[in-house]
Amino acid sequence: MKDRVSGLLSQLPEKNLDGMLISSSENRRYLSGFSGSAGYLLISNDQPVLVTDSRYTEQAANQAENYRVVQGRGGWDWLVEWLKETGVKRLGFESQDMTVATHDSLLEALKKDESLNGVSLIGASGMAEQQRTIKDDSELRLLQKAIDASDAAMEAVCPEITEGMTEKEVAWRMEKAMRDFGADGLSFDTIVASGPNGAMAHHQPSDRAIQRGEPIVIDMGAIASGYCSDITRTVVVGEPDETFRNVYDIVLGAQLTAINTVKTGMTGEECDNLARVVIAEAGYGDNFGHSLGHGVGLAVHENPRVSPKSDDVLDQDTVFTVEPGIYITGWGGIRIEDIVILGKDGAIPLSKASK
Repeated sequence: MKDRVSGLLSQLPEKNLDGMLISSSENRRYLSGFSGSAGYLLISNDQPVLVTDSRYTEQAANQAENYRVVQGRGGWDWLVEWLKETGVKRLGFESQDMTVATHDSLLEALKKDESLNGVSLIGASGMAEQQRTIKDDSELRLLQKAIDASDAAMEAVCPEITEGMTEKEVAWRMEKAMRDFGADGLSFDTIVASGPNGAMAHHQPSDRAIQRGEPIVIDMGAIASGYCSDITRTVVVGEPDETFRNVYDIVLGAQLTAINTVKTGMTGEECDNLARVVIAEAGYGDNFGHSLGHGVGLAVHENPRVSPKSDDVLDQDTVFTVEPGIYITGWGGIRIEDIVILGKDGAIPLSKASK
């Protein structure tokens, strides 16, 4: 964790900051190792500080070895004391995470102490998130554990899906199987969309009974040790019809084209376009409305963005999804999604479940 804190500290001068207040749960865990649900990090050139309440102080001391742990009792007294102790004048905060109400209460606390009149709060979003785009070996091991759980669940449950099962029943079986295969929880609510429901990319499972021959879109993910997976497969009970075969082949071709041709240094827009062109040339450009992918890690959606207007650069060791889809109102949809890591010679799929 020392290297991660050092990486954040190295960004402070260019942002004209003396210190940083970290409130995001994912960034808190990334920078300290602390997995509790409440707390703040205070980062400056002094020893970093982790502030949490009495429920978590022992856990914090065990998980955040390089941090001084402070027990907060409500309010901002702990921050006021830290500012006086360190002399930090320009304090960055995570404007993408902190609510307006919290920000206002913090300003009020600073105004009450005349010795802090020279302290400024500076919105500084995306600093830790940018660091998180490059995954180190320890992160990749945890990420792969989550991917393996969802892969195994997909392989185990898909052959058991039969005509008459409801979408909710399939979702529950998938969720149970992910836990059975090592997941600590779900990275998002499972999507099971059968028949015409598949035309809605984020359909919530319903009591609709699955019919033979229709597409069934299954999108799900596991959490293991804080890291997320995300996988989509489209399957069918019985024999697929000609429309299914044709659309499936287009989507699979688009996905494989992107996986096999993306290179380091491309932008998210350029990667997205690799798959989008394939679908557009097949006549379904208007039926692919969402982005090709997104980063995955401590959050199921994080940097880099792989979308039509993304200027995020895809560097080596970035991890992201590749998930093209085609959606046809009244018929259904087909989406195929894998997580890949970008190596020096191209993308390497981390998801292994059968397509």
